Amino acid sequence: MKIYGISGLGADKRVFQFLNLEYEFIPIDWIDPLKKESITEYAKRFSSVIDTSEKFCVLGVSFGGLIAVEISKILKPELTILISSAETRKEIPLIYRFLGKTKIVKIIPAKLLNPPRWIAKILFGTKKVTLLNEILNDTDLKFTKWAVQELFAWKNDQRVENVLKITGTKDKLIPQKPNENIAFIKGGGHLMIIDNAKEVSKIINKEINLLN
Repeated sequence: MKIYGISGLGADKRVFQFLNLEYEFIPIDWIDPLKKESITEYAKRFSSVIDTSEKFCVLGVSFGGLIAVEISKILKPELTILISSAETRKEIPLIYRFLGKTKIVKIIPAKLLNPPRWIAKILFGTKKVTLLNEILNDTDLKFTKWAVQELFAWKNDQRVENVLKITGTKDKLIPQKPNENIAFIKGGGHLMIIDNAKEVSKIINKEINLLN
């Protein structure tokens, strides 16, 4: 079983470095979106690197979870793993959905989407601040603007078959309400995949083992 990993908005495979999974893990690098490309169209093109000739899972973090959902609707993986993310538009915070309707992101300069590091530390809630800053410093703001716009305007209402949802109880960016269908990491922030990697790995390994 292979697990294809999709990192968060503007992030890269460094967010996966602390995971300890029992299966082959393949992080997928972001590609540039085409002009006026929707998230659904992007996901289809992005998923071309996935080998569907053998069983596989798709793992998405934050915005990467939205891409994972869109890919799952097309390729039907054995398991879709959503970390610090959402399965449908109703799980996206109301303020984001409101901003999506205003289309305000389209007129905001991309550089304004690069938050001051002290604010980022609060929002992402990670103890590994140096790593967070390194990732933010390397972020392509043009991609970030597209991704934020797609996040705010996401229309998906379709739930995914065979989904594992993991989120932190202190996630400030995409918080989730108490739900028996979500595995909550106590005290975990938005980047719990880094700070709580041991717990996250244990949940993932257990779930995939049940498939075999």
